[in-house]
Amino acid sequence: MNLKCYVIDDEYHSVEMLLAYIDQTDGLELQGFSTNPLVALNEVTGANPPDITFLDVEMPELSGMEFAEMANLYTKIIFTTSFQEFALEAFEKEAFDFLLKPISYARFRRSVQRILRDVKKAEAGQKKKRDFFFVKTETRGRMVKVTINDILYIEGAQNYIKIHLISGDIMPYLTINEIEQYLPMDQFTRVHQSFIINTDRIKAVEQMRVILEDDITLNLGRFYKESFLEKMNELLLKSRRRF
Repeated sequence: MNLKCYVIDDEYHSVEMLLAYIDQTDGLELQGFSTNPLVALNEVTGANPPDITFLDVEMPELSGMEFAEMANLYTKIIFTTSFQEFALEAFEKEAFDFLLKPISYARFRRSVQRILRDVKKAEAGQKKKRDFFFVKTETRGRMVKVTINDILYIEGAQNYIKIHLISGDIMPYLTINEIEQYLPMDQFTRVHQSFIINTDRIKAVEQMRVILEDDITLNLGRFYKESFLEKMNELLLKSRRRF
C-alpha cells in the first residue's frame, strides 16, 4: 500500500522538486498539491486526508505553523523551509520532521523511510495478531477453540470463568485476571470485578448498566465506572454545535 502525499508551498519550484522526489520513491504516491494553504486546508482535513503533508512555513495567506495546528490530527506533517529558526516551534506543533531547504533527495528519503518502516511494522503486527485462542474445559483432555469476536462477555467466579459466546457458554479453569491478559485491550474492557465485556457487542449504556446483544444487562462496578466511561467517550460522536 502506497502512502498518499500532499505538498503545500507558495513557491512553485519547491513544489516541483517535492513532486519529483515523491514520484521516484517507492511506497509514495501523490494525492495533490497547492500553492494556496487555504485551499489545501479543506483537502487535507477533508474526508480523504493524505498520510503525509509536506508543508512550507512562511506563506502569505496562512502560515505553516497555523496550518499545522488545524491539520496535525489528520496527517503526518513534514515541514519544509529555508529558516532553521522555525525548527523548535515545528516540533512543538507535533511535526513528524523538519526539512531545511535546499532539500537533498537523500534527506527527503531518510525522512519518509521512517514513516514507511513504521507502517510496515504496524501491518506486520496486525497480521500476527490472532483472532482466536484455545482453552481447556472441565472435560479432561479437551481443548476448545474460542473466536475472540464471538465473545459476548466473560464472567468470573473463584477459580474458573464462564465465557459467554454467541453459540453458547464454556467454563475453562482460569481466573478472570488470567484471561484478561490475553484479550485485546482495544476490544475488551473490565466493567465489574466479575465481568469483562466485548465492547463490539454493546447495544447501550444506561447509568450504571451496560446492555449487550441479546439484551444481556450487566451492572457497572463503581471501581470500573470511570475508566469504562472514558473509553466510551472516545467512541462517542460529538457535535461541535452549541445548544
